Amino acid sequence: MKRFCILFIMIPIALIEPACQKQAETLPQIITATIFSEVIAEAEWSMSQEPVTLVNHICYRSAGSSNEFYSEGDYWWPDPKNPDGPYIRRDGETNPDNFVAHRQAVIRLSKIVGSLTSAYIITKDEKYAEHAITHLNAWFVNPETSMKPHLLYAQAIKGRVTGRGIGIIDTIHLIEVAKSIPHLMSYNSKYNSQLEMVVAWFKEYTTWLTTHPYGLEEREAKNNHGTCWVMQVAAFAQLTKNETLLNYCRERYKKVLLPNQMAKDGSFPLETSRTKPYGYSLFNLDAFAVICQLLSTEDDNLWLYSTEDELSISLGIDYMTPFIKNKDAWPFMKDVMYWDYWPIAHPFLVLSAVAYDDCELLELWKKLDRRSEIEEVNRNWPVKNPILWF
Repeated sequence: MKRFCILFIMIPIALIEPACQKQAETLPQIITATIFSEVIAEAEWSMSQEPVTLVNHICYRSAGSSNEFYSEGDYWWPDPKNPDGPYIRRDGETNPDNFVAHRQAVIRLSKIVGSLTSAYIITKDEKYAEHAITHLNAWFVNPETSMKPHLLYAQAIKGRVTGRGIGIIDTIHLIEVAKSIPHLMSYNSKYNSQLEMVVAWFKEYTTWLTTHPYGLEEREAKNNHGTCWVMQVAAFAQLTKNETLLNYCRERYKKVLLPNQMAKDGSFPLETSRTKPYGYSLFNLDAFAVICQLLSTEDDNLWLYSTEDELSISLGIDYMTPFIKNKDAWPFMKDVMYWDYWPIAHPFLVLSAVAYDDCELLELWKKLDRRSEIEEVNRNWPVKNPILWF
């Protein structure tokens, strides 16, 4: 089905009435009403949480300092033939003994800051903004507890490497942290100098992502890793107002991601060939949608963009949506792990519902779980707070 987006010009969203709704509500208003109580409950939990940064979790296997992010590759295991030797790869099978506490801390930060900022947006209660800023200060400003703006030691492999470019995917959850900061800057001008230091951190991290060999290696990845590099750089470039990088990411989506990753039916062959084809296909489509949301402008709407071969985000959505409605119809193998925990309330559903004024997509999103206790699900779910995005 060829989709047509109503946002050919940047009309204020409050003036747009969904064609399929009789009540005078916009889709973002419906979304807010749907999740209002969930947002407040999550924010109230977050109000009771103190900052937990990298320095609270030390791993003796890390080659870096306590302020430097460290993680270990998920699919790497001890070699039964050589237990003390280098780890070996078992694709799709997560080793539960590998160190992931820093990744979990980043996910926790995103959860806390995202929920607090969302609550502040819809209630204007300043307590939420102030507590979010407390966490941002601990992570990005305070030199004793802050994270160094690089990922030199991410997804290390015992006996092989101290870090890899592939580990850059571990910071996808900083996207919603970055989306929160402009909202928080509207809270109280006395905090702006502190928040500008947070923005400066993201500027330095973006420079690392776009110049260090690890970053350049990840940029060239052919599958969801390359997608997530564009997604992160776009989000951080938007925060730091780097128009050059935003334009670069826009062109990379058009000229590299779509033609190199999407098949003519809208599937992602590099994901469907993996041992977790369903989860990875959903994850990659989510990242494509986030890129479209971040980078679309009045003059260049990626939600409407199509290659000469008619590859588009719309084609990908039309391909995957039936398999969300009926997972049993999935034509590829079942995921080797976590098959039972997908789908969830995927970002591509809610973002595209607004972009295309599509109430059917919104209703599907509303029916799906919007919170999960499964770590694998949460690490592949970078956008959980839609209020930040509209």
